[in-house]
Order: sequence, then structure tokens, then C-alpha cells
Amino acid sequence: MNQPKQKIRLGDLLLQNHIINQQQLEQALTAQKASGRKLGHVLVEQGIVSEQELLSFLSQHLKVPLIDIPSSRIRLEHVKLLPEVQARRYRALVIEDSGDHMLVAMSDPADLAAVDTLSDLLPKPIKLAVASESQLLEAFDHFYRRTEEIASFAQELAEEYNEESDFDLLGGLEDEQDTAVARLLQSIFEDAVQAKASDIHLEPDEGMLRIRMRVDGLLQENLIREKNIASALVLRLKLMCGLDISEKRLPQDGRTQIRIKGHVIDVRLSTMPVQSGESVVMRLLDQSAGILTLEQTGMPLPMLRRLRTLLTRPHGMILVTGPTGSGKTTTLYGALSELNQPEKKIITVEDPVEYRLPRINQVQVNPRIDLTFSNVLRTTLRQDPDIIMVGEMRDTETVEIGLRGALTGHLVLSTLHTNDAISSAIRLLDMGAPGYLVASSLRAIVAQRLVRRICDNCKETYTPSEEEVFWLSHLDANVGQMQFKRGSGCQNCNQTGYRGRVGVFELLEMTESMMDALKAGDTAAFSHAAQNSPQYAPLSNVALSYAKLGVTTVEEVLRLVEMVSEVVAPKAKDDSDEPDEVTHGDV
Repeated sequence: MNQPKQKIRLGDLLLQNHIINQQQLEQALTAQKASGRKLGHVLVEQGIVSEQELLSFLSQHLKVPLIDIPSSRIRLEHVKLLPEVQARRYRALVIEDSGDHMLVAMSDPADLAAVDTLSDLLPKPIKLAVASESQLLEAFDHFYRRTEEIASFAQELAEEYNEESDFDLLGGLEDEQDTAVARLLQSIFEDAVQAKASDIHLEPDEGMLRIRMRVDGLLQENLIREKNIASALVLRLKLMCGLDISEKRLPQDGRTQIRIKGHVIDVRLSTMPVQSGESVVMRLLDQSAGILTLEQTGMPLPMLRRLRTLLTRPHGMILVTGPTGSGKTTTLYGALSELNQPEKKIITVEDPVEYRLPRINQVQVNPRIDLTFSNVLRTTLRQDPDIIMVGEMRDTETVEIGLRGALTGHLVLSTLHTNDAISSAIRLLDMGAPGYLVASSLRAIVAQRLVRRICDNCKETYTPSEEEVFWLSHLDANVGQMQFKRGSGCQNCNQTGYRGRVGVFELLEMTESMMDALKAGDTAAFSHAAQNSPQYAPLSNVALSYAKLGVTTVEEVLRLVEMVSEVVAPKAKDDSDEPDEVTHGDV
């Protein structure tokens, strides 16, 4: 085993090798006593040394390899040889089994006590490597999924309460944390947070309960054979959200907030009666993750600069469009966070309020008491706002009030459920808004989708099929000479070839010819003027540029083209909104 033979004091080593000075060491030791964290973590946190510098030093001094976990081929069966509790405690991950020994990556391979414990826990001698703590923590969340734990808790619950049990009695239990129901729900939520799922679906079926989680836009399924536990789970969730537990015939909506492993999660719950019981869908909103900036959405820099210019204007309407789950709210909140200044009064009208923002007056609509978008919007205009955000343009009355507000000195932001930017302006006319009002108030439309990113760990060159080349050639005639990538599938991406998502955007700014067409109600002329606008690049073209850069796949491009139902001939111009590179964070 290639472990140090004597106790090593990291601070002394760094001092002797002139990585830090005595004053920096004393400063870090003082902070370490106050926080209780390891010295290396404190040194990096205070900016005394960079994490990469510290890792390289440990690798050279201890003569152990430096491992980049995302680019390593790691097998789940090797990882599971070390229990999750010990892996997280000692920041250690089994990288591979080489037959006569096991390679274990640690954030601090100089920790002799941890090394000794790992040697006792693992079935073979170990060789050490050093890895970034942040990479290790991400790997723990990825590899240690709770599928087996969920199945175990489900079986325990089924044994405790048989088919004839009155599950309504569960509502009267005093100590919820000691019940099998609470433990099972806790495990489901923890698994969803680890997998970065946006939704949890609980679906009772013939002889089983389906638990499905939406990760990167697609559902991942886990089957539980103990179907009789479904009513217990629904009951507990209804109690958590303050819903009527006796009502099983009608849909209900509610929300609650939970804390999972340091994450504050808002849970929006919807129940619906189905043939085998009640189906539950929960939307998870991680409040502790914060609001993404506009850069982090993946918007290309040329487009981002144009949008920021539009946001500085004192009045007019900017629409963000796309189907449910396309990231519209993320973009709007990113814009609001930039606009949120003490000198500006901002009011939002939402259903529901997804993220709480300081200094912004957020109103939750409630149709049951006639607190509708249109009624709240009328009052909002009398509250002396500078900026108004309307969650969604749902009806003609809301559209007209919003447009008139934009015309009378307010910046109005809102969303619309349409396929692309061009059809959004036409949709306003179809909803009954006068053409002159749309032309005078509407400033720009952002349309967006989310596409899956290729997993960097298993990325490989891909040659499209003849059929794929045929369809892509409608977007770019030179597609046959382009190089593309795809993911072959690995443990890091659950064999999907994808990991994370990135936004694809199109931005349509109103020009004089477009406004003239809207005033005349001439939708064909408007479409023609928009498509020939020099700065307009359709969603499909932007997605293809992402594929050319190796960010996403041909499959994702064609899926997006099918969603927006647009295959247009390539334009003989430079589409400035198409990115030269994509370096922004995932959505």
C-alpha cells in the first residue's frame, strides 16, 4: 500500500516547500480552530493556495497519482465496495480494482487514520490517489443512488401495514420521523436531490407502484412491487401540504418546503385520481441553489448583450416563450435579479411564486377568490411600478392590460406558450389584441428550449446516418462535411450519453417592417420580415451550431426541430446569435 509511513502535518510541509509563509499558516490555523475543518480546505477557502496547486503538491510529495474523476472510467460495483457513510466521511472513492489491489482516490491521502480504516473496510490492499474534494462530493451523489434503500423501506412499510390496513390511521401518528412512511419519503426525496431531478412522479399501477424521476428532461423509472403502500405515501404527502386527506375523487394542488442534506427544497404537489388510486407529481425547486444568472442559462454572448440592452429600456414588453419545462422562468428570474436595484420598483404576478426575491413585491394569484392575473395587474399599475413581471399571458384581458402597461411607461416581462418567437407575436393577435397595440408595445421575443449536453466522460466522434444528414441539410447545406460528437454511455451519465442540459435561444427584436405588418394584421408579411431580419437565427440553427461545437448531439437537434416544427432553408448571412463556443453553466 502506497501510504505515508509517518504522520504528516500538511501546514509544515507547505511551509517547508515555500508554498505558504508563516503568517498565512497561522492565519489558516486560527480559522481552522474556529471552523473545525481540515487545514487544506481552509487554505483553499481563504484563497491562500488554489485547490489545483494543493492537489499537485500532495501528488508530488506523496508520490501518488492525481485523478480527474469526471474523465475516469469508474464502475459502480467497485464504488459500492466502500459503504456510502465511510466514503463521505473520509472523502474516498474506489476508482478501480486492478486484481491484486484497489485504487482509492482521496481528497487528503495524508490522513493516516482514514487510510487505515479504508484498508480494513476494503477486501484488497489499496493504492492511493488524490482528487478534488468537489469532484468527490459530486461523484458520491452520482454513484450512491438510493434505489436499494427505497425498495427496502417500501418492503418494510408493506410488512408493517398489510392490504387491509386503514392507512388513514397514519395521519394520527404523533412521531412522523419514526414511521416507515416518513423514512421512505425521506429516501425518495434524497435520491431525487442527488440525481438533480426536477420532478417526482408516484403512479399506482396494476400490482405495483411506479416511482419516476425527471432527470435532464427525461423520466427514469423505479418499480416498487408493494403497490399497497401507495395510499400511505399519498396520505402523508397530503398532510405535509395541508390538503384534504378525505378527498380522493378530485384533483388537489398544494405545496410544502423540506430540507434535504443542506438543500432547502420547495415542493409543488399535484394529485389526480386515476384507475388504480391517486397519481402524484411533485415539482422540486431548490431554493438553496440560488437563481441562475443570464450567463448561466447558456445564452450566447452576442444575444445576451442585445437582451441586456433591451432590459435597460424604460418601457415596452419583452416576452419569453416556449413549452412547459423549457426554462422560461429561469430566464425571467435571471433578468429580474439583474434589474433588482433600490431605485426600481418591481412587482411580479405569478402562479405560483417559485423563488422568493428580496426587494421585489411578488403576488400569488388565486382564482378561487377572483385574484386573477388581470385583476392583480390592474392594481399593480396603480402601485407606481417601474418593472412588472406577469407569470403568463393566459387570456385577452391580461394581454391587453400588459400591452397598455408597456405603452404607458413600464417595462413588462412575461411568458407565452408558443413554439417560437415568430408565432408568439401572431399569437397575441389571435388572442384578440389590437395590431396597433402589439406593434407599439412589443419590443422583443425570446424563444427557448433545453437540450441535453453530451457527457464529457464518454464523448466520442459520431457520423450521422444518411437520413439524419438529409434532414440537417435543410438547416445547413454543408452538414455532410461537419464533425459531430455523441456519448457512448458510462456510469457517470447512467449509460445515457448525456449529463446536464443547456439552453437554446432565439431572440427576435421588432423592426419597422415587422411593426408595420402587425399594425396591418398581416401575419404572412410579419413572418417574412422576421425570418429575413439580419440578427435573427432560428432555434434549430442555434441547436445545430451547438452540435457542431460538440455540446449536444444530432439526435437532440432533430428532436428540437420536431418540437418546433420548423425546417427552414439556410440563410446566406452571418447569424451572429449562433455561438462560437458554449462555456456557460447547465440549466
